[in-house]
Amino acid sequence: MKHWIFVLLGAVAGGLVGYFGFLWIARQGFYALVLPGGLLGVGASLVQTRSTSICVLCGLLALALGLLAEWQFAPFIRDGSLGYFLAHIHQLKPITLVMIAAGACIGFWAPFSRRQRLCVPRTLPQARCVPWACSPSIADESFATRCEVVE
Repeated sequence: MKHWIFVLLGAVAGGLVGYFGFLWIARQGFYALVLPGGLLGVGASLVQTRSTSICVLCGLLALALGLLAEWQFAPFIRDGSLGYFLAHIHQLKPITLVMIAAGACIGFWAPFSRRQRLCVPRTLPQARCVPWACSPSIADESFATRCEVVE
């Protein structure tokens, strides 16, 4: 449970940097909508976790943050409310939807890839040592040892 808190704190920190970074970069004339969700995932991946559900949660939070950033940057002219924006997401430009989806994918994949590295078995399989005849070029030893995996 303690790891969840640190993962979420990293996600919040990364998400804040990404959100304000997106708004700042947008004011400079560039469109980096991947940034909020992507940095949320990078922040979450700073802490290792074995939970897949926290990775899914980070992906969903990255999606929500990307939508919030787009709504804050460019609300609809007809109605600037968040409810209207969410009801008319399908009217956004395709590149906007692709960038929001890419940020959500990074938001999921960054902590998930860190989780995969944790799940690699840390112990070697059981092995037994079996003597086998050496090649004739080794005169000092009559036997060498080879280990075979026991299943």
